[in-house]
Amino acid sequence: MMADENKTEEKTEEKVVTAETETAVTNEEPAIADTPSEAAANQDPAQGAEGQPRGRGNRGGGRGGNDRGRGRGGRDNRRGGRREEEDDGIIEKLVHINRVSKTVKGGKRFGFAALVVVGDGSGRVGFGKGKAREVPEAIQKATAAARKKMIRVPLKEGRTLHHDGNGRFGAGKVTVRTAPPGTGIIAGGPMRAVFESLGVADVVTKSVGTSNPYNMIRATFDALTDQTSPKSVAQRRGKKVADLLGRGGASEAEAEADAAAIAE
Repeated sequence: MMADENKTEEKTEEKVVTAETETAVTNEEPAIADTPSEAAANQDPAQGAEGQPRGRGNRGGGRGGNDRGRGRGGRDNRRGGRREEEDDGIIEKLVHINRVSKTVKGGKRFGFAALVVVGDGSGRVGFGKGKAREVPEAIQKATAAARKKMIRVPLKEGRTLHHDGNGRFGAGKVTVRTAPPGTGIIAGGPMRAVFESLGVADVVTKSVGTSNPYNMIRATFDALTDQTSPKSVAQRRGKKVADLLGRGGASEAEAEADAAAIAE
């Protein structure tokens, strides 16, 4: 019995010593560096910039973080910033969005196709289409394609077309006509977006045949590419603009005034 009591007392003393040691270690205050150089010298090289160990798990987390920017969100943010820089007065109009679905093993997979018309409002216009899994990305692709394929159309007095024209693409047929001031844009659907982006204020149009927005816009661009101005015709024929405008019975003074009022 005495031996058992001695062993119990020894175990109790060991537990008390161990508890005192742990308390001393816990209450020990960390050393504070006075300067950044001392802090860098005291830092363990196996730790990162925030004092965390450089393990494989942390490296995987850093790959998806904002530092390296490999994630989808980082790429979209960079695209958004680039798009803001390219905002130089170009008018963008969304004409049509088509949603398609593909049935796969796990269900349905949706995709979107966007048709966009862009213009500067002073004689330049273009259109483009883009396809993506999300609507914003499809619009971005279509806008980028439209900016690359912009054409210049000569405008009379900066408000209407110089002459009438016809355009055709597939089953779509369009007719465009010049109009006097105050007429407005007599057009509907995709054709209105084209003339608003182009900067035309007075025009009369008619579409016959298909109502497919892609074919209607292509037919409209076919008619616009045939537009010519008296200045370009005079240069091609080696004459003056007043000579061409004076053939309709107008006097020489009136022809010269009309030639001076013509704007590309």
